[in-house]
Amino acid sequence: MSIAARLVVGVLAVALCESSARAATGGTIRVKGTGYDRLNDAVVHSKQKTVTGMIQRSTEIVVLNGDLRGRVLYQVTSVIDDKAGTLVNTGNQVFSGTVAGSAPVMLYDSRFRFYVNLKTGEEHGSVYLTDHIAGPRVQCELHVIGTGKRADGNPAFKYTGTCTFASKGAA
Repeated sequence: MSIAARLVVGVLAVALCESSARAATGGTIRVKGTGYDRLNDAVVHSKQKTVTGMIQRSTEIVVLNGDLRGRVLYQVTSVIDDKAGTLVNTGNQVFSGTVAGSAPVMLYDSRFRFYVNLKTGEEHGSVYLTDHIAGPRVQCELHVIGTGKRADGNPAFKYTGTCTFASKGAA
């Protein structure tokens, strides 16, 4: 293995150890990564026409990679306003996976909100994985920006944010 390769492996090992130590002792870390919405696999429960467009309720799965690694199952209400050219997603979601190399965790969010400009394709939103269900006590707040469509047609995005681990022994 070259010196450069050993250096990269060493830096990655130190970063992973620091993240694991942070998870064990508590504190806030910055996180980032990518993901995609498996929109092609969505289960549509209902569609209701409105004066300006439609309201759709569905269940979808999001795949996360990077510092948050796992899946999000979410029940989403999509309000589509054809006149304004907007789509707004709200609802409930559960993340199951790991945060910065932590033990498996499950977190709930009922406050997420995503905006889509149907004319330009611009997408952005906020995620609040702050309600603990299982695993290490951690809360994450993320900002999401759409990066376009994957080859399979599913929407892709990148995320940044912070995750705060409670110290051992904290309730």
